[in-house]
Amino acid sequence: MTQPTILVVDDEPAIHRFLKPVLTAEGYRVVQATTGAQALGMAADSAPDAIVLDLGLPDLDGKEVIRRLRGISQVPIVVLSARDREAEKIRALDLGADDYVEKPFGVGELMARLRAAIRHAKPRADDGILATRDVEIDLGARLVRKGGDEVRLTKREFDVLAVLMRHAGKVVTHTHLLREVWGAANEGDTQYLRVYVGQIRQKLEDDPAAPRLILTEPGIGYRMV
Repeated sequence: MTQPTILVVDDEPAIHRFLKPVLTAEGYRVVQATTGAQALGMAADSAPDAIVLDLGLPDLDGKEVIRRLRGISQVPIVVLSARDREAEKIRALDLGADDYVEKPFGVGELMARLRAAIRHAKPRADDGILATRDVEIDLGARLVRKGGDEVRLTKREFDVLAVLMRHAGKVVTHTHLLREVWGAANEGDTQYLRVYVGQIRQKLEDDPAAPRLILTEPGIGYRMV
């Protein structure tokens, strides 16, 4: 089997020295870039299976790199950055990053987020039916089942769940959810989401007070496990 290729983009030599053996031990082939311009060129030339991207690059802001990459590719992008402001995370995710890991980071968490991003990018043979844990959603029939039993959702609840399921394993920002379900005019109405996600949890979570299916990313959005 061909080794998946990971493009690591960071201007810190220590990060490259650390990540290359870690990724290699996980079975990945590693290519490296230290600037945004290099990253864009290598993304086109190497066709990586995923990109680990620092936002603080010497020539281009990492968010601009994401924007340009999304103009040519849907390659999974996991941001790895010391920038911890919510606005930075939200902007990176809205521009098309698949996930965000803060420095300093745990290797286990980064590897898990990377695997999830690569999994999500693989084409599905059964786009009409999505499933996670014991919940299944039939997009065509607009049916939801938990443990094989049908669960009745309102139209809005179904639409919110469908967006989260399509992006399972990824952070979905408030803005993205509101735009997809309610339209661009309602992008700031996060109260809608709190209400509807709460209602969905009541119907699908074993313990709605301690959700394990739909997780909250504080200040950013939600993640379907």
